[in-house]
Amino acid sequence: MQHTTLIVPGFHGSGPAHWQSWFEAQVPGTRRVSGIDWEQPVLPHWAQAVRDGIDHAPGPVWLVAHSFGCLAAVLAASSRPEQVAGLLLVAPADPERFTPQGLRGARTAPEQPSLARWIPRSPLGAPSLVVASTNDPWVRLSSAAYWAQCWGSQLVNIGAAGHINVDSGHGPWPRGLAPGPGALQGAAGCAGRPAPWHHHLPLPAQ
Repeated sequence: MQHTTLIVPGFHGSGPAHWQSWFEAQVPGTRRVSGIDWEQPVLPHWAQAVRDGIDHAPGPVWLVAHSFGCLAAVLAASSRPEQVAGLLLVAPADPERFTPQGLRGARTAPEQPSLARWIPRSPLGAPSLVVASTNDPWVRLSSAAYWAQCWGSQLVNIGAAGHINVDSGHGPWPRGLAPGPGALQGAAGCAGRPAPWHHHLPLPAQ
């Protein structure tokens, strides 16, 4: 059965030096979600674009998401459980940092609700990994761990790696073409469905 790997970048998108762009170039059958304004993190719009990407894929979809894209990927996957083969969620952004209209800022009314109420708090129904760091400016490790538990995901703490993006030194990772750590392989390959990143895991060598 044909599988598609769908890249879901975060706020501001993923440029050519980002690990998602490297991953996209390395793994056959990979494409980037379209129809998103990367400068406007509006969750309903992003999640619908991911759903559209899932619906137009010829077979099951692996979602490889970063930051705010993780929230959109999780929301979309929760409504397409039969079409999603698995999720790799790297440095998921804290939904408390956003409102339904976008990024929470100094001028955001205090009573404006966060996105947390719209994020699923139940298992996603597909194999999933949440990759987080101890010093991510967009999410505390404790928050990432909470959401990973809600989603039934395996949490992988890779240490002080920032937001796991270009700014924190995470661009191309050639060693990611080697087999990943056993724990990651086991989680991604559960339910008898081996993940496409089984031998292409885009994680930094620590």
